Amino acid sequence: MRRLITLVSIALAAASVWAAEKPNFVFMIADDCTFRDIGCYGGQAYTPNIDQLAREGMKFTRAFQAAPMCSPTRHNIYTGQYPVKSGAYPNHTHVDPDMKSVVQYLGALGYRVAQSGKTHVSPGSVFAWEKLGTVNNPEFDKVDAFMADCKGKSEPFCLLLCSNEPHSPWDKGDASRYPPAKIQLPPYFADTPETREAMSRYLAEITYYDSQVGEALALLEKNGMAENTLVIVVSEQGSSFPFAKWTCYDNGLQSAFLARWPGRIKPGSVNKAMIEYVDILPTFIEAAGGTPAGVLDGKSLLSVFGGKQQHKEFVFGEMTTRGINNGSDHFGIRSVRSERFKYILNFTPEMEFRNACTRSKEFRSWQAKAAAGDPKAAALVQRYTFRPAIELYDVVNDPLEMHNLADNPEYDEVKKELATELERWMAHCGDEGQATEMKALERMGAGKKASPKKKRKNP
Repeated sequence: MRRLITLVSIALAAASVWAAEKPNFVFMIADDCTFRDIGCYGGQAYTPNIDQLAREGMKFTRAFQAAPMCSPTRHNIYTGQYPVKSGAYPNHTHVDPDMKSVVQYLGALGYRVAQSGKTHVSPGSVFAWEKLGTVNNPEFDKVDAFMADCKGKSEPFCLLLCSNEPHSPWDKGDASRYPPAKIQLPPYFADTPETREAMSRYLAEITYYDSQVGEALALLEKNGMAENTLVIVVSEQGSSFPFAKWTCYDNGLQSAFLARWPGRIKPGSVNKAMIEYVDILPTFIEAAGGTPAGVLDGKSLLSVFGGKQQHKEFVFGEMTTRGINNGSDHFGIRSVRSERFKYILNFTPEMEFRNACTRSKEFRSWQAKAAAGDPKAAALVQRYTFRPAIELYDVVNDPLEMHNLADNPEYDEVKKELATELERWMAHCGDEGQATEMKALERMGAGKKASPKKKRKNP
């Protein structure tokens, strides 16, 4: 009996130490990567490290962000607030200096917060993390030193590793792995040599991003931190090919989302809960022992990591072309998605939809093919550049959102319900629709200073 009591006491003491030890957080994000192109999501890209992470942790099949552009996405993640609500809804922008970010929230809980790679946020006073390097990709020698320093000082950390891949111009990785003639193009692409060649280089750069994920995981093992670290790897918004980035289709707003946390997340699990990027910061705060602030728009994912298959009934999106490189003077888009339907509201359907994609040689090859009489290319060009006021898609039966149901009276009640939800969300964010779009330039200026100097890297 005494031996049994001793063993129980030891077990309880070990559990107490485990509970008291704050977990580390490693968050890694790609740049312009369509989730469908990643290996474990059924894509063509060779992604052994991400696929291994899925086997060791949880793969989410319905994770979303609120804006299909780089800067709003990053502000969204780090502040836990929706883009219009935080003010960071144009692409080159900033939040107000009195706003809190992951730095302040986790710093108050005893965490060191560090970032390496692409930033694209502002002002520096809000995002005053330890900066590990000066380039647009994680510098793993500095990441290694940071981990070792935190371990030596017994300090918990939150590490934000921000890749610049597979952002165009797609000049990294081994494109020979992806012969253009053998690539499978999605049905919403026009089949041109320019598209195939670009797709080859893009897939190679996804594989390059995967190698960065591998380096990050290897450093956790090297420093003996893998067991007490929550790792989250995401794909960000979609690629800069048509119908992804800069749009509120699922290819623009849905993200790959892999989470590994030994002892807390079941290996090899798949979760269909609808979650959003705004949920990440509240998750970190609760896992660190804090209480997420009421101002945050997200909800902690801890119960979802435990296996719960429901989280949110609706997820939302917004797109602002005003102020982006080569964009329409104004073309505001808002969206709401339920488990089955996606409702998209285009503020100014009379405007032509333009962005850096419509200036690309790939899209110009679509236009040339359309001009030569190809009906599919003509339909795709028309659909991309001119949008109706309302779009409605059955994302269960039409996951690529190819068939607009908005004019079908059978779905009038669905449209009404989703329109009501979208109006409620916009009111919550202080979003006045077209008036907010026209004010976008007022939110820019300081944000541009946070962007890398080479504009082609952040259209």
